[in-house]
Amino acid sequence: MTNSHQNTILIVDDIQENISVLFRFLSDEGFKVLIAQNGEQALRISEIGHPDLILLDVMMPGMSGFEVCNQLKNNEKTQEIPIIFMTALTDIVDKIKGFSLGAADYITKPIQQEEVLARVNTHIKIYQLTNQLQTQNQQLQQQKIELETRNKELEAFCRTVAHDLKNPINVIKGYTEMLLADYSPGTPLDEEAIEILNLNTQASDKMINIIDSLLLLAGVATETQVPTQPLNMGPMISQVIQQRLIHQIKAYQGEITFSSTPSTEENWPTAIGYAPWIEEIWANYLSNGLKYGGRPPHVEVGANIENNGMIRFWVRDNGPGLTKESQAQLFTPFTRLHKERAEGHGLGLSIVRQIIEKLGGQVGVESTLNQGSLFYFTLPTY
Repeated sequence: MTNSHQNTILIVDDIQENISVLFRFLSDEGFKVLIAQNGEQALRISEIGHPDLILLDVMMPGMSGFEVCNQLKNNEKTQEIPIIFMTALTDIVDKIKGFSLGAADYITKPIQQEEVLARVNTHIKIYQLTNQLQTQNQQLQQQKIELETRNKELEAFCRTVAHDLKNPINVIKGYTEMLLADYSPGTPLDEEAIEILNLNTQASDKMINIIDSLLLLAGVATETQVPTQPLNMGPMISQVIQQRLIHQIKAYQGEITFSSTPSTEENWPTAIGYAPWIEEIWANYLSNGLKYGGRPPHVEVGANIENNGMIRFWVRDNGPGLTKESQAQLFTPFTRLHKERAEGHGLGLSIVRQIIEKLGGQVGVESTLNQGSLFYFTLPTY
């Protein structure tokens, strides 16, 4: 059977005539053949060339085949390579010794070419199948780990969504019941009723935000091809502030300013990304800066070009800062920044991490207690 994929065989023998016969025969059969004439050469070539199989003579001057086999099997780089001993020895004790050292098979001299070919093809096939099984097992193990991680995230997801949707639903239900109990047909709505309707609207908005975040999280997790393009960050940030955060800024009496680098809305470095996702990141970072910053909150945004071809975008707040333990828990699913300070559904920073990693960047936080926090993300430069 001709070797169609040109597997590599190392012949180890101190007799040149034996080497020549096997070299010609195996080369004609399509194998790539390496040669070693002593044990030291065999060890060096095996570690560097990593053959698919070794034909190893037992009786050699200096280091015997048994010693070579023992060292090969004790080396992580070569221990999986199948070894077939070539020997004139017929003593069963010697064969048992070879097998105990890890040899795959024996060929008795004088060599019969058809026997050599049959045994070589058999053990190379076994070696290849073993490697395939090991690779598949590694892949299955990785899939198992990923599945366990997803299951934990799903469990946390269920608890978080149940908790966070329950509160606004109860608010809507309670206020609606109050309104219905006091309402008389034909009676115009008074200020209290209008306030109740406003509270119901706010509670509904919270539920919509939670659902939007969940849909975004699902989209990030399942999207395989992301349509990236150059991003003009300055106008994007201004749009987020004016269209999505203006009421929050008024509620917290906060301020959002641009860093001196870049100094203007137009002077931002251009990165590569997906605009809808990056807009969500700015909304998340800026909203967190307002909620968890000082009183009143002052939030600063900026960017720096790094030496590795990435751009580092950041948001700095004037809040109380985060402990090392708190920093380690951020960007994991369903973790809130400060449970006691502001409500939130714990999805934002997890989504940020997944988005940026899918776009080839990184996320992180730098924080010192009583000195505020700086949240950042990186994207490839345009």
